[in-house]
Amino acid sequence: MVTRAQQIGVVIGLAFVTALTILRASDPPLLRLARDLTFDQYQRLVPRTFENQPVRVIDIDEASLREFGQWPWPRNRIAALVDRLSDMGASAIAFDILFAEPDRLSPRNVVRDVTGIDPSLLGKLPDNDEIFSRSLSGRPMVLGFGLSNQGNYLPSVKAGFAYTGESPFGAPPAIKAATPLQPQLEANAAGLGHISLNPGASSAVVRAVPLFLSDGKQLYPNLALEALRVAQGASTYVLDAAPDRPNTLTRVKIGDFVVPVTAAGELWLYVSPDTTKRYISASKVLATGDASADIRTAIEGSIVFVGTSASGLQDVRTTALGENVPGVSIHAQIVEQILSGRFLSRPDWADGMEILSIAVLGGLLVILTTFVNPAVALACGLLITSFALVASWLAFLYGGLLFDPLAPIVAGSITHFAATGFRFLVIDRERRDVRRAFGHYLSPSLLHRIEHTRNALRLGGDERELTVMFVDVRNFTQISEEMTPSAVVAFLNTLLDALSHHVIVNEGTLDKFIGDSIMAFWNAPVDVSDHAGKAVRAALGMRETLARLNNSDAFGFGDARQVGIGIGIHTGLACVGNMGAETRFNYTAVGDAVNIAARIESTCKDINFDILVSEPTARLLPDCALLEAGALMLKGKSMRTKLFAVVGDARLAKSADFVELEAMHRRLVAALRTRSTSSRKLVGAAKLKAQVVTTGLLQEFYGQISRRAGHFVDEPADKAADI
Repeated sequence: MVTRAQQIGVVIGLAFVTALTILRASDPPLLRLARDLTFDQYQRLVPRTFENQPVRVIDIDEASLREFGQWPWPRNRIAALVDRLSDMGASAIAFDILFAEPDRLSPRNVVRDVTGIDPSLLGKLPDNDEIFSRSLSGRPMVLGFGLSNQGNYLPSVKAGFAYTGESPFGAPPAIKAATPLQPQLEANAAGLGHISLNPGASSAVVRAVPLFLSDGKQLYPNLALEALRVAQGASTYVLDAAPDRPNTLTRVKIGDFVVPVTAAGELWLYVSPDTTKRYISASKVLATGDASADIRTAIEGSIVFVGTSASGLQDVRTTALGENVPGVSIHAQIVEQILSGRFLSRPDWADGMEILSIAVLGGLLVILTTFVNPAVALACGLLITSFALVASWLAFLYGGLLFDPLAPIVAGSITHFAATGFRFLVIDRERRDVRRAFGHYLSPSLLHRIEHTRNALRLGGDERELTVMFVDVRNFTQISEEMTPSAVVAFLNTLLDALSHHVIVNEGTLDKFIGDSIMAFWNAPVDVSDHAGKAVRAALGMRETLARLNNSDAFGFGDARQVGIGIGIHTGLACVGNMGAETRFNYTAVGDAVNIAARIESTCKDINFDILVSEPTARLLPDCALLEAGALMLKGKSMRTKLFAVVGDARLAKSADFVELEAMHRRLVAALRTRSTSSRKLVGAAKLKAQVVTTGLLQEFYGQISRRAGHFVDEPADKAADI
């Protein structure tokens, strides 16, 4: 029999599944970004291997700029670069550089702007654009053009187009205008290609590159595609369009190569890690004398792209591998990918399959959750998640197919949420009541223990080793006398909130706040490894936080008063558990260890130091910077308790200055034990060295240590060495 609760669970679960199915169908930017990041991660795990393909980048790098001057170079130098590359046997030379304006460095243009020059001389002077134009003529040269928001110029198209199926002219991204090329350069170039890698994309990462742009009547190929066409001597692009869907591309044929593309004519980039093997510095090509045999071998028969990696020219793009590379290298990688035949593709039916998987699998898991068992539904959800990840990964690895694993994963997650919601409404009401009642009073770890332990709310406790900490504000009585009650509360809230944070982050349990004091302990209610070390790290964090609060005048006292604290830490056996009455109790620790920690904290005033630990605690801190502080008679104890001052952490303990101070301190302690007259001189030396180790921290400590000589008497001289 179906209960009302089950009906509610089914309705809630299916509502979530329906909402997420609609959300995935609308494909908002956040989901697209998550999908793109997933595919990026696949490429990072298995990037395309760099192969020694006949593709090179002639890099106008920092070395080239140092050798031949700042950019832009005069175009007669560009012409010289073309001549050298052509002589070395480049099969195609493509420029990822715009030549939109006349060369301002041309002698004819320079002289034209000089007052008093005979105009008849202009015709006798060389023109760099004419020189560059002549170098292009009859050679496999491809020039690039960029997109523009102004004007109506569109470059000429050097290739023909043939297509099968419906018209593809509406498929690629639109081009309204382009940056104009110098007419003589445009006329003499064998190919013209756009250099836009991700026009209109919101992400800086280049993942897919449009191989064509369209004005609705004509297609304009990109630079890499034109370079490949010119290198093969091909005259026509053959486009395969969908037979029953207009404006949808599937493949492009350039000479001997076939390239799968998206419906918009984009190529999914499968990039290889950036490597110096791809680049040849332009300075080496332009160097006087014959180029090296290695450079000639690399360029001969290769498609070369001329561009820049110089940081000041700002042509930097981000790949799916997370690398920042010169934009020209992306064009080179497009040709490398086509030559290698290793492509990525996302089938047109992938979106539909992913949307359907959310609806079907989500509905199935809702039924399992409601009528079988939430644990079974969770297991099925995890199984579906694993299957989706493995299937998506294998499709990428062996077929270059891009399937989004997030669709079924989201379905499983939302179904699990529906199961959790159902349990929240019906089953877990008792646990929620407990959490609501105690959530304001207990630490998260203790609350978890109460929720999952039978009879956890009974009175009683367990005896275990704890590290106990007491923190107290110095001169609080005097501070509070000068403030209103509300100001005192604000002061305590600011201070205690900042200090208690260090207890929590170091896995301690906040026991209670007692006026201006904090009691905390470690190693209960759950075991905490290195509990003494974590307690000391919390104390050192409190010291740093208090210094920051004082320096920033967080308490509003100005420079007239600096707030100080004392911290006492002891490790020993204590009884920890629920103490009190059946109707009202507190989770706390009691015992001699607690009393000793409280007494050590009050002793900070006598020793003039802010953090003191007992000898049992010190034995657990072999790496900390500790100094023996003497053995004091604590209230209620029949024997004196040996204490140590915590100067700093393990990093400070290893420093040469502290090692020297520690040795000096041992000699001082030995002198104090024997009442030696050399103790005064040693105190002065220790104060000077302490100033180097920690500015001001130990000055009052050493300033009063001679007065406390009795604290060191009758202690074995070598006992400090035990720590």
